[in-house]
Amino acid sequence: MSIRLTGFSDEVHPDFERQLAVFDGCGVKAIEIRGVDGRGILDYTPAEAERLKKMLDGRGMRVSSIGSPIGKIGINDDFEEHFGKFENAVELCGVFGTPNMRVFSYYVPAGEADGYEDEVMRRTERLVDLARKRGVVLLHENEKGIYGDTAPRCLKLMKRFGGDSFRAVFDFANFVQCAQDTLEAYELLAPYIAYIHVKDAMKSDGRVVPAGWGDGHVKEILAALKAAGYSGYLSLEPHLTDFVGFAQLERGAGGEKKNGPDGESAFRVALDSLKALLWELDWR
Repeated sequence: MSIRLTGFSDEVHPDFERQLAVFDGCGVKAIEIRGVDGRGILDYTPAEAERLKKMLDGRGMRVSSIGSPIGKIGINDDFEEHFGKFENAVELCGVFGTPNMRVFSYYVPAGEADGYEDEVMRRTERLVDLARKRGVVLLHENEKGIYGDTAPRCLKLMKRFGGDSFRAVFDFANFVQCAQDTLEAYELLAPYIAYIHVKDAMKSDGRVVPAGWGDGHVKEILAALKAAGYSGYLSLEPHLTDFVGFAQLERGAGGEKKNGPDGESAFRVALDSLKALLWELDWR
């Protein structure tokens, strides 16, 4: 029984070669690819992505998942153009040799998520249909402000689409920031979890902190995962400093600077904190 470490390499540095050098130097041999040389990964064509794949191969590294923003648009925004980006993302899965792609379930007006459920399901069904045909696994992330921000609504998605082509990402910090108890969320979603985003947060102000430092019950849930035989990826998403692209990834961030270390130092802090928890759990 083993786990594999990975992470969002663009939080280290915008330069792809530097991203790979830091991860390689830390002994992390996989990345969740999202931002490369100042561009979002879905802005790359498959032909352009071949160069990135060669750089990964040169270090004996792999892509654990495409960290795509698919589904991270408003529920009333144009879907057809967005679906075209999804088709490109599916092609990129083939280039990078990973079946995994992170997705979301659309920003909905505050307090009105249930009223948009039918449209969320319609859009998600189109994504799942293509993913199934192409052997891609869509990993739905619980994210603030989208339909699937709380565990009960994530569960609705899983009951509708859960299977080989649609699984759950469990993100501790995002649940904390939505006032969703993570232990309750784990109990509901455990059968569907196929990927873990490792970051923690404080209930008091939503501030992101290293794993085990906040209110996400990270250690308890990692222990439960170990007991259940989980053998997938643990993906570090530190969010401990202001990295290139943060304002575009977090609604409400407003481009504000966060007091904290540089990306490389922040990643090492996050990695050390996770390793300390895994050591305590004797999970290596």
